[in-house]
Amino acid sequence: MKDTAQFEKDLEELHITLTEEQLDQFLRYYAFLVEKNKVMNLTTITEFDEVMKKHFIDSLSLVKVFDLKKDLTVLDVGTGAGFPGIPLKIVFPNLRVTLLDSLQKRIGFLQETIDMLSLDQIEAIHGRAEDFAKPDLMREHFDLCVSRAVANLSTLSEYCLPYVKIGGCFVSYKTDEEEIEQAEHAIEILGGSVKEQRAFTLPYSDIKRNLIIIEKCRPTPKQYPRKAGTASKKPL
Repeated sequence: MKDTAQFEKDLEELHITLTEEQLDQFLRYYAFLVEKNKVMNLTTITEFDEVMKKHFIDSLSLVKVFDLKKDLTVLDVGTGAGFPGIPLKIVFPNLRVTLLDSLQKRIGFLQETIDMLSLDQIEAIHGRAEDFAKPDLMREHFDLCVSRAVANLSTLSEYCLPYVKIGGCFVSYKTDEEEIEQAEHAIEILGGSVKEQRAFTLPYSDIKRNLIIIEKCRPTPKQYPRKAGTASKKPL
């Protein structure tokens, strides 16, 4: 049995208290992640305490800037091994979560995880961010879009803001201070406005994190996102 004392201490700093069932879900998620990681590339971080802090606590740090106790529709773009979407769903079962990733193998892992943890109102979808932002699919469909994907803020905004309802938010998880000024032109074009940047360190660590909160003020022009690959090669 893994020692979860530090994980629970970290959660206290975020004002989160887990039930025994939720704690067990995190432990099973960790065990399954590490087991599957032996045969597919899900994460370079596998040591228990590091996964707890750098993946689970980091994912849950969203509580610093957003009230997750509301009934929200949430899209996690480029979710990878399920971060931050699955940790958020475990702690806040009221959320209706969609996980989007471009790799079919990862979608298989995510679906197995969802089934194993008996999570409901959560789905894993295979596709690129550009694929589902059409009006007849999921465009302007979500209260909140989140992403821990590694890309510059201009590119991520083009991927994510088209999915957000007017009045909703896109929150980008960043590891360091990002020049918001460089992305403000793109964010403006896409119908957004930077609401806040929250810099902090993860509990009981020197690991720096940033949450950039972008509010959706106007509809995203229909030509965005551009065709696959363009946003990363030619950021707005």
